[in-house]
Amino acid sequence: MRLLLISLFALLLNACAGPQLRGTGDLGLIIERASGHVTLINTTARQPYARIGGLGDLSHASAVYSRDGRYAYIFGRDGGLTKIDLLEAKIVKRIIQSGNAIGGSISQDGRIVVAQNYTPGGIKAFDADTLELLSEVPAEFAPGQFSKVVGLADTGGNRFAYALFDGGEIRVTDFSNPRQPKTQRFPAGSQPYDGLVTPDGRYFLAGLFGEDGVAMLDLWQPEKGAKKILENYGRGQEKLPVFKMPHLRGWSVAQGKAYLPAIGRHEVLVVDVATWKEVGRIPVRGQPVFVMARPDGRQIWVNFAFPDNAKVDVIDTLAGKVVHAFEPGKGILHMEFAPRGENVWLSARDDNKVLIYNTENFAKLGEIPAESPSGIFFTSRAVRIGF
Repeated sequence: MRLLLISLFALLLNACAGPQLRGTGDLGLIIERASGHVTLINTTARQPYARIGGLGDLSHASAVYSRDGRYAYIFGRDGGLTKIDLLEAKIVKRIIQSGNAIGGSISQDGRIVVAQNYTPGGIKAFDADTLELLSEVPAEFAPGQFSKVVGLADTGGNRFAYALFDGGEIRVTDFSNPRQPKTQRFPAGSQPYDGLVTPDGRYFLAGLFGEDGVAMLDLWQPEKGAKKILENYGRGQEKLPVFKMPHLRGWSVAQGKAYLPAIGRHEVLVVDVATWKEVGRIPVRGQPVFVMARPDGRQIWVNFAFPDNAKVDVIDTLAGKVVHAFEPGKGILHMEFAPRGENVWLSARDDNKVLIYNTENFAKLGEIPAESPSGIFFTSRAVRIGF
């Protein structure tokens, strides 16, 4: 009996010493770009619970999640790829995979993490468990000429779509056999600067900086090649100075319409996703950067490039116009909705904090200190294609 009691006591101590038993569906992280840290957060409590440093250059850093939401993969500008355990609040592994990187993605089955690189141009595939390099696909678009890669997004069947900024192409790489990937190439237009996949995984769109229009590839029928949509937008109009590229990854689909940031204009484009024709424009107070929908699609929140980056406009998709405009803080860089949309988190870089607002009445709910915060990434992204 005494031996049994000792054994039970030992088991109890081990249980107490281990990580807290909990789910991961309401967790997330805040990128602190200036200090190489991330702050881990609980979106239900609206509170931080850990801070992790040693992540290198996090300017323009982004994150994706494992299928179960336990692990975050952080892509740093310095080429760093870091795997973080959100439950144990620690770095599992960190590697430097390139000289200059700008984001990445994770495969449909969660087994492959892919990084996109500026220097050297191309993409690299890693084992999600070990971060072992599985293969590399150079972005060579002409003999000896390599392009920056932008807009990388996961699609169905462990395929990834992305754009070559310098090469003017959209590419789709199939990692069904991750050590022997196969790539298709599609001419796209001049200087595709970002890309996105529609929520159903069918279309890949790449914004064009070097000409009017948007390149679109039907991923269900890639043999038809990329075509240009919205090609008359901006034709003959003088564009305003572009201080920062819009992020098409921060676009929205709601009520059968796509809401896109208009490059060089103080407008949000409204596009019918059945025809991919422009059906409207909504005036806003600056050059849009992120145009993001609340999960139910009723609202679109818009932030702006300098010098208007203290402003946020809220569009009502039923009314088709801005219904709320305010200035929540200095240097609003990113926005992220709680998984069910009851609140939104805004990173105010120049105020060194993240602000939390109720999306129904726009009341401020709280704030979290963070050193030059930029991207905010919740684990609800783990179940979304293209994120």
